[in-house]
Amino acid sequence: MPTQTVPAAEMALALASGTPQPLHSTSATTTYHRAEVNGVGIFYREAGPRDAPTILLMHGYPSSSRQWDPLLPLLADRYHLIAPDYPGFGQSDAPSPDQYTYTFDSLATTMDGLVAHLGIERYTLVMQDYGGPVGFRMALAHPDRVTALIVQNANAYIEGLGPKWQGIAKYWADPAAHPEQVETFTSLEAAKQRHLGNSPNHERYNPDTWTDEYALLSRPGAGDIQAALLYDYRTNVASYPAWQAWMRSHPLPTLVLWGRYDPSFIVPGAEAYLRDMPSAELHILDAGHFALDEATDEVARLTRGFLARHTPPTMPPSSLE
Repeated sequence: MPTQTVPAAEMALALASGTPQPLHSTSATTTYHRAEVNGVGIFYREAGPRDAPTILLMHGYPSSSRQWDPLLPLLADRYHLIAPDYPGFGQSDAPSPDQYTYTFDSLATTMDGLVAHLGIERYTLVMQDYGGPVGFRMALAHPDRVTALIVQNANAYIEGLGPKWQGIAKYWADPAAHPEQVETFTSLEAAKQRHLGNSPNHERYNPDTWTDEYALLSRPGAGDIQAALLYDYRTNVASYPAWQAWMRSHPLPTLVLWGRYDPSFIVPGAEAYLRDMPSAELHILDAGHFALDEATDEVARLTRGFLARHTPPTMPPSSLE
């Protein structure tokens, strides 16, 4: 059916008279919600028709579901999107470590609880940075729920760890002796460099992004939360072999998008996915750790193409394909 348009004169007359104007489509409109999962308030963004295939987007550090804002409306015409904030991040509750155990096991359990609460039975899993250790735990716990994987600078291989992880390894060995690792990890400069990385295209980056992230990192109690998760990150490295074995035994359609300017998770970590998922689609992008900052159009195009091939939508293709 052709798209119906409203003549400019008619629209102007309606606006002048104060007549409410219905949207032609609300599918690309992001809405904002909260749900209680095991006593913790979890915030999530939602977009797209609920009867379409679900895409579950797991965010990175120190961001939140807000990092997906550029992508949601570019997919929501054909897919149902859910992007939550983990406990301690974004707009979700941030109970103290005395009330909530800040480990990646706990984050994954809470996110699984949200999925169950929303009645989502199957989904494409999108993982970026911290979304990798959260998402892989969810996939191993409920492999029947995951229909496809999209990986964006979410590391699962030793060779993907950049030089800074040598210092963090010292913190894992003796946290009390290396408080400077937490201070550096949660600093404003670190938040900035996590976005800019080694990119030569600084003009593509919105500085509000890292100043907003730093504001969240500066909230009372946030330092203790992030220190606990940084210490627990050692369990992710120890889990790499299990995640790799899971990928070999579950050869799902997989798209790997990797920003080449990321000094934290370097390109060999992207290429390593092909060892365990030989049929995966791999694209090295001229972008940083948060590829959407710099390559929004390319990420959207590659994602839409991959989803069209492996997760057919319930509605006709659009001109964005």
